[in-house]
Parts: sequence; C-alpha cells; structure tokens
Amino acid sequence: MNIVGETVAWLTNPANWSGPNGIPVRFEEHVAISLVALLIALAIALPAGLYVGHTRRGTGVAVGIANFGRAVPSLALIGLVLPITQAFDPVNGFALYPTIFAMVVLAIPPVLVNADVGIRGVDDDVVQAARGMGLTEAQVLGRVEVPLSLAVILGGVRSSTVQVIATVTLGALFALGGLGRFIVDGIAQNDDGMLFGGVVLVAVLAMAAEGGLALLQRRASAASTGLPSRARVRGVAGPPLPDTAPYD
Repeated sequence: MNIVGETVAWLTNPANWSGPNGIPVRFEEHVAISLVALLIALAIALPAGLYVGHTRRGTGVAVGIANFGRAVPSLALIGLVLPITQAFDPVNGFALYPTIFAMVVLAIPPVLVNADVGIRGVDDDVVQAARGMGLTEAQVLGRVEVPLSLAVILGGVRSSTVQVIATVTLGALFALGGLGRFIVDGIAQNDDGMLFGGVVLVAVLAMAAEGGLALLQRRASAASTGLPSRARVRGVAGPPLPDTAPYD
C-alpha cells in the first residue's frame, strides 16, 4: 500500500476517532493550545501596535521585537525556557509552558507590525478632522483609526494564527498533546499512515483558519471601501515600519 492509501486508511479507521488519544481529543488539544497562545499574543501585541501607530512613539522598540520574533527559531525558544519553566512546575513546565511561550513569541510580530502599519496608513486629514470635532485621542483611535485599518490588522491576526497552528506541533517533541502527537508517534512507530494523517489534519486545520480569517479580512476591506475615499486607509497596508513589512 502506498503512502496515500495508508494515510486514507488511517484517517478512515474508526479506532482512530475514539478514545483518549483519538483524533477529536488531539484536535481539541491542538486548538486549545493554539488559542491560548494567540490570545496572549493579541493581548500583548495589539495594544502595543495601536499605541505605536497612533502616537508614532516606540517605533524602534517595535521593530526590534518584530525582528527578534521573526529570527529566533521556535524550537530553540522551547529548549531555552524549558529548564526555567520546569523548575517552577515539573508537570506542565516541561512541554506546555515552553510551547505556549514560543508560540506567543512567534505570533507577536505579525499582529504588532500590522496594527502599527494599519493605524499609520489612515489618512492624516481624517484624523485631524476627528480631532477638530472634539474627539479625544482614545476616541480617534477607537472610532476612526481602528475601523479604517481593521482589514490590515486582521491580516496580522490571520498570519499569526496560521503560523501558530502549524508550529505548535513542535510541542509534541516534548510529549505535548495536539495533532503533532500523531506526527511524532508516526515517526517513532514507523507508521506512515499516522505520520501523514497527522500532517493532513494540521494542514486542514490551518487552511480552515486561513480561509475563515481571510473572509473576515475581505469583509472588513469591503466595509472600508464603502467609506468616503479620503477616509480610507492609504494603499493596502500603509507605510511599513523601518526594516519591516506588513503581513498580508
């Protein structure tokens, strides 16, 4: 039987869809770990990106953080923080916390860069007009800049989500659950069906997330297009940060 046949046979085997190690359980674990990492990254990167874009302050720091997150391999980060987290929590510190930490670092740059780029791309005349109407800085950001740059911001969230879903499989190398468990166990057991079945499941999940967020991004872009031309975001993503580029 070839690899395709073995993969289909493994995916359609009812035994693999039940039990504590079945596909539904591993799927839930994968989604939960990815979601936690993404929420933490959003809580850190989104306010920071909006602040930098609105105030034009801290650009150098934002560039440094974005470049660091892009450059450092996730597997290296897991190995780096593992001894520290395990010392505090021997149970979850070996696999769960290091993986989440690495995924947060991976997810921050796209959100940070696109939030900053999107806010910077809003027409200055529109921002000044909002201030002239008496809006506070927080109101200008929340009522004018964020709605007009939402499509760009969602592009960063979309990029982070896909990257995290694909990369969280590395946690399985440290005995973490999720769909990556099938890949690691498939290699260990020389089971090509399990190995490529895990690959297919991760790819399907990543593509589903990509498709859903791409749809939201298009709708946000269409809503922005319906506004008066001077109130739209300039270009697709506005002027990028120095030494950075926005994520589509």
